[in-house]
Amino acid sequence: MTSRLSGFRNLSVEQRRARAAEAMKVPLALFDALSPDRGLSLGQADHMAENVVGVLGLPVGIATNFVVNGRDILVPMATEEPSVVAAASNLARMTRDHGGFRTSSSVPLMQAQVQILDVADPAGARVRLLSAAEELIALANGQDPALVRFGGGAREISVRLVPSRRQTYVVLHLVVDVRDAMGANAVNTMAEAIAPRAAEIARGRTLLRILTNKADLRLTRVSATFDAGLLGGPDVVENMLDAAEFAVADPYRAATHNKGIMNGVTAVVLATGNDTRAVEAGAHSHAVGPDGRYTAMSRFEKNADGDLVGTLELPMPVGLVGGATKVHPVARANVTLLGVETASELAEIIVAVGLAQNAAAVRALATEGIQRGHMSLHARNVAVTAGATAAEIDTVVARMVADRSVRADAAERILADLRDRP
Repeated sequence: MTSRLSGFRNLSVEQRRARAAEAMKVPLALFDALSPDRGLSLGQADHMAENVVGVLGLPVGIATNFVVNGRDILVPMATEEPSVVAAASNLARMTRDHGGFRTSSSVPLMQAQVQILDVADPAGARVRLLSAAEELIALANGQDPALVRFGGGAREISVRLVPSRRQTYVVLHLVVDVRDAMGANAVNTMAEAIAPRAAEIARGRTLLRILTNKADLRLTRVSATFDAGLLGGPDVVENMLDAAEFAVADPYRAATHNKGIMNGVTAVVLATGNDTRAVEAGAHSHAVGPDGRYTAMSRFEKNADGDLVGTLELPMPVGLVGGATKVHPVARANVTLLGVETASELAEIIVAVGLAQNAAAVRALATEGIQRGHMSLHARNVAVTAGATAAEIDTVVARMVADRSVRADAAERILADLRDRP
């Protein structure tokens, strides 16, 4: 199997499906679910959310060239933004001669918070709760014997004292190994179950009992070496290092730098039916350093050979069981295409795509500027909006890009000129 599919972008949709199916050794019929008339039905959607009136379609593209931990993969990405899939694929190509992306993950631990109010002796309550850890963990695990049977379950508790303008809250954290689930339902159920006993031990009353999306105990890491020659040479590497360091030093730049990472991350999370909001909340909270300053999620360095080395570490609370991942037919097909068997494998692919996407954006900024590649692809949308037919799109796009005028009025003017010709 190989993810190096030269000329993939020049194929028709049907040809791409056939090529991807052959490359990943999956049935061609797998892609049926990705057709608008064969994907999520209104009936299925009506069971997934409230007050359903329809479904929203998004383009699903395949990122090529990815090697993650020695395995070639094709990565489905759901995104409406031009250049994202192409950029990730291009930078993944530049890692192949250096082994691709290397990843690792921590144990999939999620945390629930139980907020306890009106405690007369918060410090004393903290000690009492910690002393009752064994009892509380057993009570939590009694709520989900299936999770325990699969090797997961509540592992420990911690207790924090959180001062506020109203009072000092006693906050119990329940740490749960959620295995291959995202974990929200399991963790919340356990928090609800232990809350009455925790309130009794602390001698207060509980209010909130819910997971935290600051998933800082469930981390996924990736590193990759991007070939200096393929990037454009030593000067490009140096410029990329300065562009990346700007994001480390300045929170205004970091916000856009990190958005580039999430362009890749969110596209794969969405394509596999996982919770984009939970992942985004965890990622951006993780970008706040110990000094309280928001900074870049990724880091870039130069190795002894002059190549660019990128690293990224993010909380990645994604799952393969429960939720839309099992219910949504397109999500199921995309997970099958990835060939992942554990949530950790999925998380590692996601952060690899995030790093590739980030490196692509930094390279574009450090060389030609972000607009050239981005606007070339955006021009297709503009041409279609202006009324260009399939036979006219390429000509309209080429003219707009050459004129550096990717606008609706420019597309309309070019179309009028084309159609006036004999």
